[in-house]
Amino acid sequence: MYPRIRDLREDSDRNQTELAGLLGMSQTGYSKYETGENEIPVSVLIKLADLYQTSTDYLLGRTDQKTPYPPRK
Repeated sequence: MYPRIRDLREDSDRNQTELAGLLGMSQTGYSKYETGENEIPVSVLIKLADLYQTSTDYLLGRTDQKTPYPPRK
């Protein structure tokens, strides 16, 4: 289960259909990510991290630090 992507979506006042549209997928497919029924592909995980301006580790629950890592130079 990926509760952080649900929380971030709700905090941004978006519904699953809107977010699925931004990711180029169906609402049902996106919903399965939030519930943990399907694993999130790395490409989608990166898009979500960029959208919410956070790190993939935060989305996955590996850290509680919301701020993204500094960009590589």
